[in-house]
Amino acid sequence: MTLRVCAVGKIKEKFFKEALSEYGKRLFKYCKLEMIEVADEKTMEGASSLEEQMVLDKEGKRLMEKIPERSFVIALAIKGKEMDSPELAKNMEKLFLEGKSDITFVIGGSLGLSEELYQRADLLLSFSRMTFPHQLMRVILLEQIYRSFRINSGEPYHK
Repeated sequence: MTLRVCAVGKIKEKFFKEALSEYGKRLFKYCKLEMIEVADEKTMEGASSLEEQMVLDKEGKRLMEKIPERSFVIALAIKGKEMDSPELAKNMEKLFLEGKSDITFVIGGSLGLSEELYQRADLLLSFSRMTFPHQLMRVILLEQIYRSFRINSGEPYHK
């Protein structure tokens, strides 16, 4: 099975890179993991809603180009469905049992996701109503994916 994380922007901080690398190693035994970054657009301070929409559309197009047509898309969005870790694990297991072996998680930039991506998403997932830096969100996402595999395999994992 292939899990893909498509995200806007580059990871610059060493500690985030190290955390992502660690979870990538842990996930290796469960799936093929692809981490894809697309360039972010600079948003000027005080940008108009039209300018913000243009940024979202450009970033959205870049993300859409990286998502295979057959992939089940889970977009991280504040307005998405909130789940606890066992619920996420159960949802992932259900997808795999239904034959959906290619899953793409999408993380937007500072303005969020384009309308095109919301329409493409098969599931909108919210980790919280709080806002997190997109670099940190990648680490949190990989940790929760790893936790889901551990739960579904009946392997111990701290609570």
